Amino acid sequence: MVDTSIFSNDMHRLNYKHLQYFYTVADLSSIQAAAERLSITPQTISGQLKLLEEDLGEALFRKAGRGLELTDAGHVALEYCRDIFRLGDELQEVMQQGVSSRPVELRVGIVDALPKSITHQLLAPVIRNSGNMKLICREEQMTTLLGELAVHRLDLVLADSPMPAGMNIRCFNHELGRSPMACFARPNLIDKNQTWPQQLEGAPVLLPTDTSSSMRTNLLSWFQRRGLSVRIAGEFDDSALLKAFGSEGHGFFFAPEFIAEEVCTRYGVEVAGVIPELEQTFYAIVAERRITHSAVRELTEQASDAGLLNKKSSP
Repeated sequence: MVDTSIFSNDMHRLNYKHLQYFYTVADLSSIQAAAERLSITPQTISGQLKLLEEDLGEALFRKAGRGLELTDAGHVALEYCRDIFRLGDELQEVMQQGVSSRPVELRVGIVDALPKSITHQLLAPVIRNSGNMKLICREEQMTTLLGELAVHRLDLVLADSPMPAGMNIRCFNHELGRSPMACFARPNLIDKNQTWPQQLEGAPVLLPTDTSSSMRTNLLSWFQRRGLSVRIAGEFDDSALLKAFGSEGHGFFFAPEFIAEEVCTRYGVEVAGVIPELEQTFYAIVAERRITHSAVRELTEQASDAGLLNKKSSP
């Protein structure tokens, strides 16, 4: 359901055409380019955008060089615009196929640091067993996803850490499981004459950035406790890109032991060692203590069957 509270009370002039013009200008950052795409005059678009801004009570664009960029209000309006178009497309699809065929939606936010293979293994059984389920995934940083969860634009958030303390959002963490961390590298980087973890002394390592994963802090602490002096050869927001660099021999990297076989096969690397005392935990974060969405309930109940360990729930 789209929350229309950002719109003014005088809604009689807000229509799909206004939103189409707005969306096209936002996409192209230019009224002239939007006019060419829509085969209408720039004056028509300018006039309709002015009416839309008057209805909303906010400026949606500001000049940026020779083009336009969205204001803060414009970014908010664009998100709602996408929802409105999506719902409109869905309405047409449902009416064409029959009302009874409308699929149940599972809207999942995925923290961008969460390994994609783990995400797939968690969600695949739910989709496979749910028949007419429509999966909608959005990958973003934790704070953005929790904001959308709080206003019920998402059904759950999959993350590699619980909801941060101090956030003024009423959400609940459901632990799906945990896995020790493993260290991977190309065979030529692994010194067979050295024992684990002394192989890492002076070696290049690839780490997630401090904004993309809590695991970075844990790894740095572990290096210190072990007295290991490593060389940070790269930092990455995207875990897949990090592994890609690791596959080319640029350094040692770390991932849950749970996916070790897949990582080795896909990236041509070997396991240098395992860190039993350093675990990565996976969570489903929901907005309500009592889970009512059947697919979310199934996911939390079957997480252990997907190969993850102890299932818990905590506020």
